[in-house]
Amino acid sequence: MITAVHERGVHLRRQRAALALSDQAPITHVVVAMADPEILRRLAPDQPMSTDAALPIEVLEIPRSAGRLPLAAARNAGASRALESLAGPEDLLIFLDVDCIPDPGLISAYLDASRLRPEDLLCGPVAYLPELPGETLDAASAQELAEWAAPHPARPAPEPGEIRTHGEHALFWSLSFAVRREVWEKIGGFDEAYTGYGAEDTDFSWRARSHGIELTWVGGARAFHQHHPVSRPPVEHLNDILRNGALFADRWGHWPMEGWLQEFERLGLVRREGADWVATGDARRSAQNAAGSPT
Repeated sequence: MITAVHERGVHLRRQRAALALSDQAPITHVVVAMADPEILRRLAPDQPMSTDAALPIEVLEIPRSAGRLPLAAARNAGASRALESLAGPEDLLIFLDVDCIPDPGLISAYLDASRLRPEDLLCGPVAYLPELPGETLDAASAQELAEWAAPHPARPAPEPGEIRTHGEHALFWSLSFAVRREVWEKIGGFDEAYTGYGAEDTDFSWRARSHGIELTWVGGARAFHQHHPVSRPPVEHLNDILRNGALFADRWGHWPMEGWLQEFERLGLVRREGADWVATGDARRSAQNAAGSPT
């Protein structure tokens, strides 16, 4: 399993506490710390939620890229390290966002699905938890998490045991997904030209589609997204969205994240120039004012 992290140590500890209760443990858990040299201290066994002490872990550290978090590079580095522990083309890479708490059956569900659909890009449903006291969340069972969490309204939410093939690649998300080694190598991993916020996962799914790799949703691979404050639209990521969006559009002929771009346009931060989106004169000041906002 691969998890990229930046300053979400509490979320990571909850994830690892849940992994320790999985019905099938990962061979290893590769944690890629992006500009976060304190992550090992936050994972110390004398900290709360120390039930994960016996769960294998490897920690990689990578710096920022031109001041931005290198999420694509972090996932690639984690995959490379994980593949060193795996033996053959049938072995499975599972990626889980640091904000996600896995259901006990997530790993086994992905493994079962990979045997049925070995050439596919596999996605698990992620439901969103409400804001809860930390002690409540720490003590919650998987059944309680499932009762509290709400499915994402725009993405499939198959039931445990259900597998939906021929999924729309536009709905791929990198919060929770799995691929076999041979599929990962066919796609080529994530494009590290994308840095900072946005588009690297959409580019990944579009390249999968270009190689004829189908998207399959795995109902049993459930995860629960921990609540944290966000800004809507993410004004502090405006420059990243414009830069990464332009890179994507140059490659695929259309812009991703158009919902956010339309919100920025409504706020007067961007405008259309032909087929492109560009920042207005107010964009820099607004992005600087939002720099301290939660992400």
